[in-house]
Parts: sequence; C-alpha cells; structure tokens
Amino acid sequence: MSDARIREDICRFGRSLFERGLTPGSSGNISVKLADGGWLVTPTNASLGFLDPARLSRLGPDGRLISGDAPTKEVPLHTSLYQTRGSAGAIVHLHSTHSVALSMLPEIDPRAALPPMTPYYLMKCGQTALLPYYRPGDPAVADAIRGLAGKYSSVLLANHGPVVSGETLEAAVFAMEELEETAKLYLLLRGLNPRYLSPQQVADLTKAFGLALPEHSHD
Repeated sequence: MSDARIREDICRFGRSLFERGLTPGSSGNISVKLADGGWLVTPTNASLGFLDPARLSRLGPDGRLISGDAPTKEVPLHTSLYQTRGSAGAIVHLHSTHSVALSMLPEIDPRAALPPMTPYYLMKCGQTALLPYYRPGDPAVADAIRGLAGKYSSVLLANHGPVVSGETLEAAVFAMEELEETAKLYLLLRGLNPRYLSPQQVADLTKAFGLALPEHSHD
C-alpha cells in the first residue's frame, strides 16, 4: 500500500472514530507500521476528527521523527507494542468512555479485564490485560507493555484508555470498537449475574477460529 493511501486511511478511520464519540477532543492516537520498519503516527494534540494527511508524523525504525509534525507523546507505548507483537501492523489508542470506566473498577482481573461475554469479543480482541496507571507519555509504560511478552493485542491503561494492535489498521479499529462495546455490555450487566460463555464454548471458538488466548481465565 502506498504512503499516500496509508495517510488517507489513518485520517479516514480517525475521523470515523471521532465523529462517533469514541475519542473526544484531541485525545487518542493511531499509528501504522511501514515496510521499511518505520511508521506513521498521528501528531501530538491533534484531534482524530481533523487530521491532515500531509502533517502526520513520519518516524524511522529508531522512533525518531523524519518529517511531519511532532508525534504523539505516546510514542513509547506504540514502540513497545510493535517490538513485542510481531504481527502488529497498526495500533489504535483511544479514551473511549466505557473502556476507561472499566479500567477504574476495583474487581477487574489484570490478566483478563473482561469475561468471555460474546464470541466476537474473543475473536477480535482475545483477552484484554489491565496495566496500572502511568501518566500520559511516561516511558515506564513501555516496560509494562514489554512485561506482557506480546501475549495481548488488547490492553487497558488504568484511568486512561484502551490500546489495541492489529495486523492492519482496519483490524485494529474493528477490534477497538469490539472492546468498547463489550466494556459497555459489562457495565450494563454489572451486578445482574449475566450468563457468560462457558469454558466449553470458549474452547470451541478457540478451536474453530484458531484463537491464541493467554492462558488465563476469568473467574
């Protein structure tokens, strides 16, 4: 895919996420890995709803700015995910309401932030890890991501927001949307003793779709 097409896709998906209220103001960031090992990423303090393709930040394989505006302060977060998730071709980080709310609840299992509620959550996101709070842009978050050893494509940053990687930008965006909707379901059903997928149903999905889930289950 050409550089121009990738830039257009970042802006198109960013605008879609913004217009549907999935990330407010100038929050959130998107990156796409390039063939030379570098990547394109949204600039710092840029609204995803009003991105300019020509001003996206072009980083080299070492993470240094080559052209465009100054990149998002979350470069360490993106860098560590690319380093540990070999299949990652794109990363989306948002401040979506329900996922942020989920990250603040006391009962959340950091190894599996959501129970197996729907087949599509498992198919798109697998399981979601919850990391402790780090201030935005804190380089220490990179070590926390590396500590997950590439097992998770979907991660919640406590009191901050979700970050999801995918093989393509479209896959990352769709997985992010599935995570947000599942977090919304969890909040709607909290305290109502809902029926989750059984271990047998999860095993069937894993076998049928070749899912690679971390070896943790939600109690």
